[in-house]
Amino acid sequence: WISVSASESQTLNVQPGEEATLLCSKTSESDNVALWFRVVNRTKASSISTMISSTNSPHYFDGFKNGKFEMGSNSSTVSLKIKTVNFSDSGLYFCGFISEGRTILSVIHLNVEGSDESHDDVDRKSKKCEKITMLMSVILGGLTVFLVMVVVGLVVKNRKLQTAASEEQKPQQREV
Repeated sequence: WISVSASESQTLNVQPGEEATLLCSKTSESDNVALWFRVVNRTKASSISTMISSTNSPHYFDGFKNGKFEMGSNSSTVSLKIKTVNFSDSGLYFCGFISEGRTILSVIHLNVEGSDESHDDVDRKSKKCEKITMLMSVILGGLTVFLVMVVVGLVVKNRKLQTAASEEQKPQQREV
């Protein structure tokens, strides 16, 4: 079961070179595992870090062990500090909790001012993708209807040929 809370969606605007701290509210005291990941180029999710509540010691994944990222936790929030942000840090960050077999995600859009990844740009590209998806659905739907008509036409033609062949055999059987 995955639950994404839209009310937890946030945007954080920072200047290049500043420090950014992403905060995520814990959902309950029984949150067993907390994790951070981000989406790169709108297609690839990269795990940043994870923390098991019993140890309170974060584990950083490859590519994020350089000290630039720092995960922390207290009784009410989980944080991800990004030191000296640059344009490549812009994007969607996800904070997740795994608790009692459920996964709960919150979304934070980090916008480094001056980057290509502005919030309006993401919305515009998202709408363009929706239009392309709709167009592809229409094209594939039309192609499916066409192919079904071709198959039905071939079945009818085959049936007529079988009927004609059986009609030709019947007079020959009567003569014998």
